[in-house]
Amino acid sequence: MTKRNRGKQSSDDIWFGQKWLASFKEAADDVGFLLSRGYAHNSVLQIVGNRYKLNKRQRSALFRIGASDQEIAVRNKSSCSAKDLKNKTVEIDGFNILILLESTLSGGFVFKARDGLYRDISSVHGSYKRVMKTEEAILLIGKTLKSLGIQSAKWYLDQPVSNSGRLKTRLMEISRENDYNWEVDLVFNPDKVLAESEHIAISSDGWILDRKDKWFNLGAYILEGELAEIANVIEV
Repeated sequence: MTKRNRGKQSSDDIWFGQKWLASFKEAADDVGFLLSRGYAHNSVLQIVGNRYKLNKRQRSALFRIGASDQEIAVRNKSSCSAKDLKNKTVEIDGFNILILLESTLSGGFVFKARDGLYRDISSVHGSYKRVMKTEEAILLIGKTLKSLGIQSAKWYLDQPVSNSGRLKTRLMEISRENDYNWEVDLVFNPDKVLAESEHIAISSDGWILDRKDKWFNLGAYILEGELAEIANVIEV
């Protein structure tokens, strides 16, 4: 069994502690203001990050928190409610939701963004490694979707990411063991596949959501429900 974790880094309690929250909120306000007026995301992040003297990890969180008024409006309009999932097929941005829940279950900080989605600051960097909470996160997704009455789910994993094939195998084993009715596909560009599909998407990737007319905020549903008492959420 793996002993890896996807929780906090050693300095996260400092960089995301009470001392920084006021400045972090102001920075997020500035990001939203500038994005809403058409400034490019990377330029905004550099300007605001420099203004508030944020380090790389703080800027990573700020990148995930910020959204323009226009983006928020588009995403709110296309968001589905829990009851909309009944008897439907959903398509899952696999690493996106799995890593969010692994981070939450491992005690890492997760960030409630201005568009209502929860995001983490972990990444796979071309290679996915299972952690201690991987199985628990997968089972939590399966149990939740089953309780919502979905007809079936299709996971998409990034084929170029190392170990995605092993994860696919384990997802299918768990599906058979628990009657989850899952399919799992390895594709080169899950974002494009999800954006072009007619089915309800499960993702917190803004690029996907801005191109969908139906998506469900599964991360928020789980973090504000099943994991509400343990999630280390930062909302600014």
